[in-house]
Amino acid sequence: MKRRVGIFSFILMLLILATACAAADSSSSTTTGSSSSTTSSTSSSTSTSTAVDNSALVTVSDLNINPGVFFPYEDGTITVTLTNAGTSAIGLSDPSILSKQVHVVQAEDWGTKTYIGAGETVTYTFDVTVDPPEGTSYALFTVGTVGGNPVHYPIPIVVSSMPLEAVITDKPTSFSLSTPANVTLSLENCRDAGVNNVIVTAEGTGVDVSPQQALIGSLGGSNSTDVDFVVIPHQETNVTFSVTYQNGDNDHSVNVTLPIAIGADKTAAVPILNDVVLTTSGSDYDITGDITNAGISDAEGVVVTVGSPAKAAGIYPEYAIGSIASDDSGTFEVSFTSSDLSSVPVIISWKDSQGDDFSLTKTLDLSSSSGSGNATSSSPRTASGSSMSGGPGGTGQRYGGGGRSSSNSNSIFGGITSGRGGGISSFYPLIAGSIIVVIGIVLWTKRKWLSAKLKKQ
Repeated sequence: MKRRVGIFSFILMLLILATACAAADSSSSTTTGSSSSTTSSTSSSTSTSTAVDNSALVTVSDLNINPGVFFPYEDGTITVTLTNAGTSAIGLSDPSILSKQVHVVQAEDWGTKTYIGAGETVTYTFDVTVDPPEGTSYALFTVGTVGGNPVHYPIPIVVSSMPLEAVITDKPTSFSLSTPANVTLSLENCRDAGVNNVIVTAEGTGVDVSPQQALIGSLGGSNSTDVDFVVIPHQETNVTFSVTYQNGDNDHSVNVTLPIAIGADKTAAVPILNDVVLTTSGSDYDITGDITNAGISDAEGVVVTVGSPAKAAGIYPEYAIGSIASDDSGTFEVSFTSSDLSSVPVIISWKDSQGDDFSLTKTLDLSSSSGSGNATSSSPRTASGSSMSGGPGGTGQRYGGGGRSSSNSNSIFGGITSGRGGGISSFYPLIAGSIIVVIGIVLWTKRKWLSAKLKKQ
């Protein structure tokens, strides 16, 4: 009996121990499940936080806007470069530019997802059209990230209708036929951004312009440049300077017109013929005189000769004076033959500093001692003449400048006085009259004394 009780008690204890172990195993399993659930939740939270942190490392590293300043309704491009400064790849989607003023062309091209690796970059280029108003506004670049926050970046958009300015800043007051003149065209870019491929083309009828085309290239914002041209007109006309340039890839142009008015060159050399003397020897004649340059520019290579009906001959058919500076003069001597002295053209030719030829003809009338003359392009000048010896068997005649006008002379080079009857003999009547007057005064003064002498006798 005691043995049965003992066995029963042993079995009961085993049952109790088995129940306790089962309870312990169930508690341990429950605790493990709870721990596993907590670990899973923590892992999910950590993954989300990491994705957000990684997306924050994707930033805009470069922005390029072309053109820098838009004309209203002008096309251009906006290029945005992103850099991933994190350690894992980030997915990017739906890049876009948000603005009522900026219109993106073919926005659907960016519908696919793009991944940017750690330390790498990705670039988005948008073709856009920009509307008014003028001034500065801001568009917003945005791109979504996989598992993170989107990236936003403001883009400044500048719109201006100010064109490139073209102004003629230097030109002569009037142009001379076939004479070179300097003209300066100034280009000024008043915009805040540069323009490219600037080309100036000169066009006109009856005029030569050098250079015909000038390539400027780029002209930065708020900058200016000068372009020099040489204009040689052959008639009154207009020269049009056409300026073409590009703002981004958009073509623009501006024109400026230069009227060519033909007139006297105020800076040209002005030869003046003075102190002309004619001497004769047999059938030949010599003309000597001075040429003064009354102009502003120097006269180069001055040569003097005579024209028809006179024929250059003898020792000096042509006389080369050389250069005559402004306000300076040079002498000459020209020999010739002529059967008619009523018209003797004196031809003066010279060159300017550009090597262009000029000539001036002054016509002498030597037909009488009070003869008249005329000159081409010369102001009238008269002067009293003096007799000159014409050499053996000859006579001389002087044509002067700057003296007192003779009462009977119409010649622009001065009156003519003949060498015949000249000299001190022409003053004999005046001398005799003066002696008679002096003797009369002396007799009148001494009349009482003479009367007394005569009475004593």
